[in-house]
Amino acid sequence: MTAAVSSSAPARPVYLLLGDDPFRIRLRLAELVAALASGSPTNTAGVVRWPSPDLGAPLGVTRHDARSDAPDAIVMSGASQGLFAALDERRVVIVEHAEALRSDRLVAEFPPDAALILVTTETLPASRAKRGGARAKKEQTTGVDLRAAVSDAGGRVERILRLPASEVPGWITGRAQLRALELAPAAVDALAIAVGADSDRIEQELAKLGAFAGGRTVEAADVRALVAGAIESDVFALTEAVVRQDTKGAVARLEELLADGQAAQQILALLVWQFRVLLFASAMRGTYDANRMAKAIRASSPASLFRWQAQARRVDRKRITRAYESLYATDLAIKQGRTDPETALTLCVLDLCGIANADVRELTLGEPPRR
Repeated sequence: MTAAVSSSAPARPVYLLLGDDPFRIRLRLAELVAALASGSPTNTAGVVRWPSPDLGAPLGVTRHDARSDAPDAIVMSGASQGLFAALDERRVVIVEHAEALRSDRLVAEFPPDAALILVTTETLPASRAKRGGARAKKEQTTGVDLRAAVSDAGGRVERILRLPASEVPGWITGRAQLRALELAPAAVDALAIAVGADSDRIEQELAKLGAFAGGRTVEAADVRALVAGAIESDVFALTEAVVRQDTKGAVARLEELLADGQAAQQILALLVWQFRVLLFASAMRGTYDANRMAKAIRASSPASLFRWQAQARRVDRKRITRAYESLYATDLAIKQGRTDPETALTLCVLDLCGIANADVRELTLGEPPRR
């Protein structure tokens, strides 16, 4: 788990879970609640091994929403013993959407014999040490520095961030093992490319693949058949090879796609869309541009554009324009029946890789085009 966690138990049972990966935060919350309720050590054993974000129905656990519940009511939950509670029962109070708190009084006044867990996926204000004077006064009117409040109270702050790309395959394998689901290495790679670091979606796709496989090993073809975005990721690998002008790799990837039963027209349509993304990514200068351009081309997220920036640096607009001409000529050649779709697409890929005498436009113009 990508989190900053102290190795020793906090002086007070006050915890702040924050980050930008909601599913893994929920997993850590379930693990932490189970440890507190049973009196076990609260250091994480690695949430990749925690079976579910479901908290179940443990006694002594109360959940609040900071957007609607008053701090006094939350403090009261920590101080109130249940009617049928055991004398040694640990009270655990969970406060979700903790970024909505407007005062750190809750942390300071919370009963020390009860556990308080603050949860947020929002970006919190910078710590007091990093603020400027005027900026600090402005932020104090709109929010509270929960990290400082929890640390000052002797609690623990845990940051749970999105998985880096290098850790996604390991996460997929670990979550699959919990389901007794075996994935072929190629299937792990295909799922990682299609889904990325979305841990919540990884969980959903593994459940779907497990039901489909019925106990057998999941292959890459299963991922391509069932997971939305897998075919786009395969064509992305084809586009990467084309941009690098790796003729051998591009043709091999194309043959794999065709062998898997992907229609030539579908591959062609995805190539057109991906070159359009390359065009926009080559003109992108920052986050604002990414947000605006993602909406313009209906990309899934601005992150998908940043993913293309490295490839966009390899091509200029002249080359992208030339690629559009080749792709358009390929579409015409297929629709006009000048040649079979597979041959036309192979010629297109060779042309995009810069191979001489593979210009698809000759099929539609009847003579070599002016270069």
